[in-house]
Amino acid sequence: MVWHWLSDRDDAFRELAARYEGQTGVKVKFDLYAPSEIYSQRIKAAVQTQTLPDIYGILGEKQDFASFIKAGFVEDLTGVLNAPDGGVPWKDRFFEKALGVNEFRPANPYGVAPGVYGIPLDMTTIQMVYNKKLYAEAGLDPASPPKTWEEFLAHGRVLRDKNIPRFVSGFGEIWMIDALASNWAMNLMGEEKVFKTYEGKAPYTDPDWIRVLSLFKQMADEKILVDGAVTMVNKTAEQTFANERAAFAFNGSWCVNVYKGMNPGLDYGVFPPPALSRAHPMKIWGGAGTSFVVNARSARKLAAVEFLKWLTADAQQAFLSEQTQNLPSNKNVSGQIPPVLAQFSVGMENVTHPNVYPVHESPEVTEAFDKGIQSILIGEKTPAEVAQAVRRVKEKGSR
Repeated sequence: MVWHWLSDRDDAFRELAARYEGQTGVKVKFDLYAPSEIYSQRIKAAVQTQTLPDIYGILGEKQDFASFIKAGFVEDLTGVLNAPDGGVPWKDRFFEKALGVNEFRPANPYGVAPGVYGIPLDMTTIQMVYNKKLYAEAGLDPASPPKTWEEFLAHGRVLRDKNIPRFVSGFGEIWMIDALASNWAMNLMGEEKVFKTYEGKAPYTDPDWIRVLSLFKQMADEKILVDGAVTMVNKTAEQTFANERAAFAFNGSWCVNVYKGMNPGLDYGVFPPPALSRAHPMKIWGGAGTSFVVNARSARKLAAVEFLKWLTADAQQAFLSEQTQNLPSNKNVSGQIPPVLAQFSVGMENVTHPNVYPVHESPEVTEAFDKGIQSILIGEKTPAEVAQAVRRVKEKGSR
C-alpha cells in the first residue's frame, strides 16, 4: 500500500504498479489523497490510529520529518542503501543532492540517529522562467534572458514600455518569497554569513540584509509584479504565466508538466535568479522533489524496500520522467529528459535547501522576514523597518 498526493502522477503510478505485479506477482496499490492539505490531514490521522500504509511521503519541514522518525514510523534505510544492488550500492544511482534532503547527519539538532530515511523519486530546482514569444514582441533577444539584477530591471522596463506584464510568482505562499530572498542573500553575502545570521552572530539589520530587502522595494517601485501577485497562490501564478499574462515567473521544475497541461504551445526558457554579485555563486533551492519513506512498523517493509528499488531503477525512472515531466533522481537517466526540463538541471552543483542547511532559522523569524517582504511589496513598510522588526523577533526568541 502506497499513499501519495501527486494527482498529476496517479495514472503513471498505476501503470507502474501493474507492470510490477506482472513482473513479480506482488500487488501494489497506490491511493491518492489530494490536494496536499487533505493528504497531510490523512497522514496525521493515520499516525494517531497507527494505520499508516507501507510506503508514504511526509509533507512538512525537517522537524516534521524528525518527529515521524522519533515516533517509530520511518525505517532507517542507510544499511540497504549501502548494500550492493546489481553489483553497486543502491545509493550510487541517485544524485547526492537528492539523497541529502532525506539524510540526518551526526549531531543534528533534531536528536535523530544519523542516517538516510527516505528515497527520492525525482529532483526539483526553483528558478526563473521567461516567455520567449513576449520577449520577441518587446524587441528583446529570446535567446538572452537577463543574467544580472540590473539586466533584469532593464529588460523589465522594455517590456513595460510595450505594455507587456512582467513578473509573477505565488508570493501569497511565503515559502516562495523565502526561496527567492535566500537565493539573493547567499549570492550577495555567501552562505557563511547567512548561517551566522541564523546562529545570531550577525543581525538582520546588517547592510547586506537591507540590500536583499531593498530588491523587493525596487520591484514595488517599478511595479514589476503583476496585480495581485503578493497574495497569489502559486497555482494561480502558474495559470497567469501559462496564459502569457506575464513575461517572467519564479517557479520550480514541476512547472514543466503544469504548463504543458495549461498551454502545450507555450514557448519559454529557464534561467537562474538574476545575480547581484560575482563574489559568491547563485544558490538555488532544490534537491529531492518527491520522496517516499517506508513505515518502520509495517509487516511488509522488506517487500516495500524491494518495490522502491525497482521504482527507482533506470527504466521506471525514465518512464516517470517522460510521463510526468519531472527531473529524475536517478542520475543515469538525466540524458533522456526534455530540453526545457534539462534547463532546470543546469547548475545542480549549486542546489541547496533549508532541509540540508547546517543551521536553521526559527520558524518565527522566517515568517517575520517573509511577511515583512510582503509588506514591502505592498508599500506598508520600508526595508529598514522590516529589518528592525525581524531583529526584534530574533532577539526575543534568543532570550
